[in-house]
Amino acid sequence: MIVTGSDFTDGERWELAEPLVETLRQRRKALLTALESREKPVYGVTTGMGRLAGVALDARQQAEHQRTLLIGRAVGGPPWLPPEDVRALLVARLRDFLQPWSGVSAELVQFLVDRLNDGFTPAVPRGGLGSSGEIIPLSHAFQTFLGIGTVLEDGVETPAVEALARRGAEPYVLGPKEGASLLQGSPLAVMHAQRGWAEARQLIQLQTLTEAMAIDVLGAPREVFSPVTAGGDDHLRRLLQALTGMVGAGPVRPGVVQAPLSVRVAPRALAHASRVNTDLHETVARWQTMPGDSPSFVEGELIPGTAYHAVDLGLRMDAVTAALVHLGELSVQRMHRLLDERFSGLPAQLTSDPGPRAGLVPLHKRAVGELHALRRLASPATLGSIDTSAGQEDVQAFAWAAGEQLRAAAAHLFAITACELITGSQARYLASDGVASLAAAYEWVRSVVPPVEEDRPLGPEVERLIAACREGGLTGAPAST
Repeated sequence: MIVTGSDFTDGERWELAEPLVETLRQRRKALLTALESREKPVYGVTTGMGRLAGVALDARQQAEHQRTLLIGRAVGGPPWLPPEDVRALLVARLRDFLQPWSGVSAELVQFLVDRLNDGFTPAVPRGGLGSSGEIIPLSHAFQTFLGIGTVLEDGVETPAVEALARRGAEPYVLGPKEGASLLQGSPLAVMHAQRGWAEARQLIQLQTLTEAMAIDVLGAPREVFSPVTAGGDDHLRRLLQALTGMVGAGPVRPGVVQAPLSVRVAPRALAHASRVNTDLHETVARWQTMPGDSPSFVEGELIPGTAYHAVDLGLRMDAVTAALVHLGELSVQRMHRLLDERFSGLPAQLTSDPGPRAGLVPLHKRAVGELHALRRLASPATLGSIDTSAGQEDVQAFAWAAGEQLRAAAAHLFAITACELITGSQARYLASDGVASLAAAYEWVRSVVPPVEEDRPLGPEVERLIAACREGGLTGAPAST
């Protein structure tokens, strides 16, 4: 795709439009002029960083400093970010560099675009990042542009200089302030927030569907799901309207006055998850409007910033993680009720031959194991600052860690959701006809995981359904929540 400005999405291949290149050149020229004329120290350019920000650098040291910034801070190690996350990180950095406040050269932007196009994948650590901001992972990511450090080639750790040579590229030579710009801001947190929001949105939609299946199979009374109970809560009203559209006024199981709590309260939990996830999405959008460098080049002036402290992203990702944990708890409980003949009126453990066959009870145990791991992610990652840099940097946001936890929580909830989808599909298969509006969703699940007539190893089928759900192939889920 041709990149013309800051409003773009990821594509297979990138090309900088010539007007944008000229704009970048003009911004760079203005920044260099401002640097030359400025009498006050410029953090990270004419001075050291962190506790050594008061150390002035002479002309020779300044020339070397931008390179050494990316070398001395690369103290991380494996496990590494997966390639798709590394690409998203590079895209987030590219988006930063196209903003008016950046001032990096057109040559650096082009080098970044070329590396996106040729599949260059720096080895970026996932943990052990106890710095203010993201200087450790970003130094690992971008020292590779200089031919230093490690990249991943088909999952194999490879010297960056060799990877560049295979692509016919010379190591990049940094200009004034470019090393500092590569290290500043919180693109790793932004990447996690963007991808985590999208994964959580999918899960909220899928969990709305599994809730509808439970209402259908258990023959739950519908009154508790009336949208009139939402009051002034728009998220809850939309959720209840979606559920009502999915299950309609279907049959209620004789003698059932109330469905189990895990069924009745799920819409409220789903609405909360939708609300905090929307808040995260709106926060990411606001981040796109704020200078991410430090100092940033704004209206001809070099102004220090604080975008390395992404606490607003981190705390919101923590909130979404907690909401997903609760959805997982409800999902696992609904599964248990579906397996219980007292609640479903179906054969015990959803097998046509209870006793000789285990049915889907082992599947529920898989979900319980996933939930056990999911619950341990509910503790906020953003909290817990410790002094570093001799007290100069005395607080951290750990927003990247909140992102790691959110993504891990989503992975566990995808597994739980797949298990519940299989359980709901199996229950409806044994009960024959159900709510017609859910027929397509049941059929879709069965196209990936056929009904269980006899015990079989379901593990590979669960993984296939997880992948299919992530790919967005499931029909029957609400378009938005």
